[in-house]
Amino acid sequence: MHNDNFFINEIIRLRDQKKAVILAHNYQIAEIQDLADFVGDSLGLSQVAAKTESNLIVFCGVHFMAETASIISPDKKVLIPDLDAGCSLASSINAEQLAQWKSEHPEAVVVSYVNTSAEIKALSDYCITSSNAVKVVESIPKEKKILFLPDKFLGLYTQTVTGREMEIWDGACHVHEKIGENIFDDVKHTHPNAEFLIHPECGCSSSCMLKSQMYDDCKNIRIYSTEGMINRVNESDSDEFVIATEKGILHRLQKLAPEKKFYPASEEAECEYMKMITLENLYNCLLNEEFEVKVPHDIAEKARLPIQRMLEIV
Repeated sequence: MHNDNFFINEIIRLRDQKKAVILAHNYQIAEIQDLADFVGDSLGLSQVAAKTESNLIVFCGVHFMAETASIISPDKKVLIPDLDAGCSLASSINAEQLAQWKSEHPEAVVVSYVNTSAEIKALSDYCITSSNAVKVVESIPKEKKILFLPDKFLGLYTQTVTGREMEIWDGACHVHEKIGENIFDDVKHTHPNAEFLIHPECGCSSSCMLKSQMYDDCKNIRIYSTEGMINRVNESDSDEFVIATEKGILHRLQKLAPEKKFYPASEEAECEYMKMITLENLYNCLLNEEFEVKVPHDIAEKARLPIQRMLEIV
């Protein structure tokens, strides 16, 4: 049985030998984040994948993220250390369900979160991230009905901000959905002086946004994507933060601002799919160049347009 130091040293050696690039999502375990060449959200990492000169990319995240990187960079070899690293949100809608939904609203514009499969993206008009969902929706002509999928909380948040007519799919991330009103109110009493950074996928996102607009004692509530949280911590004068998203991001935040204090909104906010990536399977992935994620050409071609539209609206 090898120890962590063996895997760390071997991963570094193999990465250098093969001229590979290791990408790690903000929710990965600390050891994976520390080894990665780049740490970020799914969109930012896919953009890095497209720009890097390396032809071998190891994506430490979940499957749809590696798919997106493969679509953007079709000539590069994209690997994932565990093919079973899925996503409850991406699994909440399949291509057949979306095709049926579209047939019921033939004039509608389909707006899909980047947290979806390649097949879903191929049936969409726009892809969005949590950071540009509002801007994308606002760019669509007002007379157009919007089918928004799959995250109902991000959809409700976007609908509340834009006032647009939207049909919203009833999907959710099983981690963010649990961060609801009761958790938020409890932690607010525990850390009354902290600034609250809340991901729009959270079950409390829309109500928290309304509270921040209506009540003076809630002015320290802010809704951000994961990268938005990173930027906010950089610019904020606050020295205490409650973070309402998957708690893996706290490692990156603490490294970014070691003088500040960070608390998870919920200690249970942990994605078991993200945590399927380990030092051992990252080592095996690099050693054997196994578990390539390749999107079929016809699906990739159709999915590329909505992704490109997403990239153009930042």
